[in-house]
Amino acid sequence: MQIVQNRRRFLTGLSALAGAGLARGRNAAAAEAAPETTVARFAAAPGICIAPQYVAEDLIRAEGFSDFGFVAADAGIAQTEMLARGDIDFGIDFATALIIPVDTGAPIKVISGVHVGCYELFGREDIKSIADLKGRKVGVGGNLSSDPHIFVSAMATYVGLDPQRDIEWIVGEAKPAELFAEGKVDAFLAFPPEAQDLRARKVGHVILDSSKDRPWSQYYCCMLAVNAAYAEKNPAATKRVIRAIIKSADICAAEPERVARLLVDGGHTDQYDYAVQSLRELPYSNWRDFDPEDTIRFFSLRLHEAGIVKSNPNEIIANGTDWQFFNEVKRELKI
Repeated sequence: MQIVQNRRRFLTGLSALAGAGLARGRNAAAAEAAPETTVARFAAAPGICIAPQYVAEDLIRAEGFSDFGFVAADAGIAQTEMLARGDIDFGIDFATALIIPVDTGAPIKVISGVHVGCYELFGREDIKSIADLKGRKVGVGGNLSSDPHIFVSAMATYVGLDPQRDIEWIVGEAKPAELFAEGKVDAFLAFPPEAQDLRARKVGHVILDSSKDRPWSQYYCCMLAVNAAYAEKNPAATKRVIRAIIKSADICAAEPERVARLLVDGGHTDQYDYAVQSLRELPYSNWRDFDPEDTIRFFSLRLHEAGIVKSNPNEIIANGTDWQFFNEVKRELKI
């Protein structure tokens, strides 16, 4: 009950933001068809960067969804498998984690960008660039289907490395951040709050910051996807969810302290200071500036070059994306 009350207080405290344009689209919502279903289920995966889906809960309910909820899930491929099975209806996940199941024919559609730049590549002091990963140990967690492995493989192919031959991948139960701090791996890909913690402790240095360094800063990190059957049966509902998520991204940009408190109160993280720092650093408001299809094309090509997916970018886009509603919402919320 306390969590619900905190969320209510958080959202009711956003009246100033509404005046700044975050409430745009309300007239459009009133004029369009009612949602075909009142059900919308999201994955409750760990991660600070997916804050928009938690901020969006009351906004989604305001769009006409009385049966809204979260289903426990792991981030990455495991979440997209749940989405393909219909265990959840929507999921915010890494672009790379969405491309791989599309390549295998999974019935999902990527329908919106959410934000840019939540990952940072850390390395030893003598590692100055991605190319310097050749012959080095890179920690990636439990297996070679993990998100860090996929992302770093994409980075490696972009600079001409063969990720299968040129990098020694370290997998196992130990967390890559701990292995890196102990000097047992040479590099690893950090996500909030790992990056904030390592920088505070002055462990290693950042080789690549995807919120600032091109070309990575020009493409969405996390994107919104929907179960294909859900979207086909419920187009009005799908658009309404996109609108709520995008408006929530703007709220994350405008009110990082309040959103961080919401995440802590909701049990999504226990580190308020790092959550605030992460939310301030992530360019949530930049969702307007990028074309989600460019993101899918860019990462599909990288993963194709790495031998991780067989389909070419055009096939991935044709089979696994639909930008119609995102483009409509983008026009409605344009400031």
